[in-house]
Amino acid sequence: MGQLKANDIDVVHESEEDHDVVVVNTCGFIDNAKQESIDTILHYARLKQEGRIEKLIVTGCLSERYKPELEKEIGNVDNFFGTHDLPRLLKTLNADYKHELIGERLLTSPIHYAYLKISEGCDRPCSFCAIPLMRGKHVSKPIEQLVDEAAGLASNGTKELLLIAQDSTYYGLDIYKRRELAKLLEALSDVQGVEWIRLHYAFPSGFPEDILDVINDRSNICNYLDMPLQHISDRMLKSMRRGTTKARTYELIEKVRRKVNDVALRTSLIVGYPGESDSDHKELLNFVEDARFERLGVFQYSHEENTHAFKLNDDVPANIKQERAEEVMQLQQKISLEKNSEKIGKVFKVLIDRKEGDYFVGRTEHDSPEVDNEVLVSAADDYLRIGDFSNIKIVSAEDFDLFGERA
Repeated sequence: MGQLKANDIDVVHESEEDHDVVVVNTCGFIDNAKQESIDTILHYARLKQEGRIEKLIVTGCLSERYKPELEKEIGNVDNFFGTHDLPRLLKTLNADYKHELIGERLLTSPIHYAYLKISEGCDRPCSFCAIPLMRGKHVSKPIEQLVDEAAGLASNGTKELLLIAQDSTYYGLDIYKRRELAKLLEALSDVQGVEWIRLHYAFPSGFPEDILDVINDRSNICNYLDMPLQHISDRMLKSMRRGTTKARTYELIEKVRRKVNDVALRTSLIVGYPGESDSDHKELLNFVEDARFERLGVFQYSHEENTHAFKLNDDVPANIKQERAEEVMQLQQKISLEKNSEKIGKVFKVLIDRKEGDYFVGRTEHDSPEVDNEVLVSAADDYLRIGDFSNIKIVSAEDFDLFGERA
């Protein structure tokens, strides 16, 4: 979008207004995401057939992974591009690829927060994951480039940086020959105007423990860590090729909580992986009960072509996958309500994201946009500015939401 804008081409994100050209950026990660991408392509293909748009372009991971199949099955698409084809995509739109714009972009999120991708691709051998097929090997962005991008975002009003990567704990190994996530966090923490930095997707194997002291010491780095663990059964972890064990996982969680004051740990888990027994699932439930994660998401295993696990028999029936996912989330719902109830009467610094119905909706430092808990403040009782921080006293709690008032 930034490249198109720099070529004096009007561009908007997810608008239902009239367009000449629609570019669909797809995901090819798991079945649900693939289906959403295909449905979106088909929707705009119909609009093109009706003459309501002139050109339809498809890009991204699904197109990288399944281009021949998509070209064969879906008509009315002018071009399919993969994940590394931006210059060619721009050329079809009569736009020049401007190398000097690296790091500059148009935000599709509200201006007060922005996702900052610190690396691309992944070198991990996880059996269930197709990301290396679509995104290639891990490539870190240099610290200086990321600091420049962060400074540019901050100068435009961004207050929160959400650090993302396919594997953030691998950061630096390719270009600096050692893990440099701690050094990157320190450098970004020094950027003027950045009030919150939030770290996502920290792989547990080879975890750089020096980041824990940085998170704890720097006031503008959120006491929040997103660490996808996927499972706890040693049998499942080995088959998933996660490079860790149950004992090491428990040890790492204990270390994170000991070193970072009041940390919120988010994880994601997979149920229904090939060969997952009732015993493995029970072990996972016991783990969720033991670890008492502040935030947790669960995925049902998706059998992906060309992954190592695709050679295995996808032998857990769909209804059992669904039941196991629901059991995990019911348990987490109870844990989340207990933890939220402990917040009643306390005051938190809250970033106000939007106004929705009768409420202003915001987040504490323990919550990432869209996936975590929210704080709701009655718009009838208080006026809060979108994009501002406000001290909010929690007055009541639900499973995944807090209700508060200006302190």
